[in-house]
Amino acid sequence: HVQLVEYGGGSVQPGGSLRLSCAASGFTASRYCMAWFRQAPGKGREGVAGFGTNGVAAAADSVKGRFTISRDSAKTTLFLEMSSLKPDDTAMYYCATGVYCANVLSPSEYDTWGQGTQVTVS
Repeated sequence: HVQLVEYGGGSVQPGGSLRLSCAASGFTASRYCMAWFRQAPGKGREGVAGFGTNGVAAAADSVKGRFTISRDSAKTTLFLEMSSLKPDDTAMYYCATGVYCANVLSPSEYDTWGQGTQVTVS
């Protein structure tokens, strides 16, 4: 049974930085995709950045050049380095994993989610 726990959210001023971590337990080699999503109040869940089935990283245009996704060598911990944060980045951030992800940034591709960590930029 795969479980995901996110860490590192908080409040920061515009232009600041935060680092999110997502630790996976019960993780198996069949889990090929891991990604970060976010959801602001009143909005849908949006793909932020992730690693697809082929191991290649993808990121939303809105965060390119500001956010960096990485993972440890065991592929059980996912990181999101966020810099030059803007108020529009305010959201609950979720980590997710799936077995096969044709579209890395699509929430429908993932079947296991963490509880989320809040990021507030103001």
